[in-house]
Amino acid sequence: MTEIINEVRKGFYLDSVALMRLSAEISGLEGIDEAVLMIGTPSNLQIMQDAGVLTSTGEAASPNDLIIALRAEGKASANRALAHANKSLEGGALKSTASAARARTLRSGHATHSDANLALISTPGSYAAREARVALELGLNVMIFSDNVSLEQEIALKSQAKQNNLLVMGPDCGTAYINGVPLAFANALNPLPASNKKTTTAVIAASGTGLQEFAVLLNRLGGELKHGIGVGGRDLSDAVGGISTLAAIDLLANDDSIDQIVLISKPPGPATAAQVFDKLASCGKPVITCVFGQSQNTIKGLRQTATLRDAAELASGESLGRTDTTNQAKQLISTLTGSRSKLKGLYTGGTLCTESQLLLKSAGLKTASNAPAPGSLSLENSSDAEHQILDLGADEYTVGRPHPMIEPQVRVSPFEEALNDSTVAVILLDVVLGYGAHDNPAQPVVDTMNSLATTNNDRPIVIASVCGTDSDPQGLQQQRAALIEGGIILCDCNSAAAELAAAIINQLP
Repeated sequence: MTEIINEVRKGFYLDSVALMRLSAEISGLEGIDEAVLMIGTPSNLQIMQDAGVLTSTGEAASPNDLIIALRAEGKASANRALAHANKSLEGGALKSTASAARARTLRSGHATHSDANLALISTPGSYAAREARVALELGLNVMIFSDNVSLEQEIALKSQAKQNNLLVMGPDCGTAYINGVPLAFANALNPLPASNKKTTTAVIAASGTGLQEFAVLLNRLGGELKHGIGVGGRDLSDAVGGISTLAAIDLLANDDSIDQIVLISKPPGPATAAQVFDKLASCGKPVITCVFGQSQNTIKGLRQTATLRDAAELASGESLGRTDTTNQAKQLISTLTGSRSKLKGLYTGGTLCTESQLLLKSAGLKTASNAPAPGSLSLENSSDAEHQILDLGADEYTVGRPHPMIEPQVRVSPFEEALNDSTVAVILLDVVLGYGAHDNPAQPVVDTMNSLATTNNDRPIVIASVCGTDSDPQGLQQQRAALIEGGIILCDCNSAAAELAAAIINQLP
């Protein structure tokens, strides 16, 4: 019999990433159908209500409380999971030592670290703007990891920062590099020999996985990344007016240690585009742009690229090389049976999803997506599109669940469905490594493939790329080896994977 229980821990706060990881861990316990650990904000209460795990106990929680919500196969399973959750919270979340004392407020933290110049805000969205405002008043630059910050609050914070010559990264800034130090969801870049260092690059990015992919590829090619400034997905809209982007351009233009600047984003709003591109063109340093969906060769004075791979190659002056996709596609097609013709993309990274859509469009394929790139159809209007490219990190897939970069089990069900679909010829995947990501994201992919191996040897071609380095906690080579052993075709980067997939589809009978 299904049992739903809630427990509220009063006056308890823990970072949302840590809560999502613990939620995923408990969800994997025997007899547990769903486990959600969230702070009791109104938006989180609604998420738990929609997920069917909220009881009257949880409804009574305040935004200062933590809710443990479980749906289990019986009371015994629920109680075991609840005990596990409480033990984990007591064991790791509450302990601190004298050498790692925790400041309870930004002001007290700043008092003991007066030389700090950056505050990272990761609180429920309803509190993030307030904390960011305090940080700005203390003279700190701000990185807002939190989402659910209103547009009006974002504009107000960035305007306040502008008046004080400070920078606001975010809201919903998931990735950054400051002086080469990775923050939040970021990859551990391999150290470069001094003899290999040629040109020092700084990036301004309105996307998290876009910055990760560029940083990884630049590092692989021997280029040095000093700063990766995430400005948030709305900064380049006309509503915000590129406040943080324009401030970042000034900062980097005046930094003598930076040789060149790279901009990664979707197309800015028309009015904002004119300001941003003009400032970049006149900043006094070489500029490379990778603006997804922007017509090429339309921005005077800037070196435009269509893919993250192209941007990394141009920035480093080196090449990843190219494979003969035509011949590789022919060989792979010979393994298919039946009348398979469709392509399905199942992405954990939103920017990688966008990049793939644009490459498939340039190859003449009609795609539909829940996060359509310019030229793609929405799923609601997809009757003319044979191919689907899904962003599994979008809200509709993560209600009450961790993001698939944290918990790749989110992708298992749609992956199984695609593997069993007799019309699907190719499945495209991304595997993202780094701090904050799952400790073994390749394993669920391989396990899903293996679970169907004995019953369904006639399956689609699965193509993937891994965004990561050997210095990442998960280990690039270990992840790649596991995927190859599992029967996945690996490409050097996301754009190469999309190009191979397009070549296969275009050569099918």
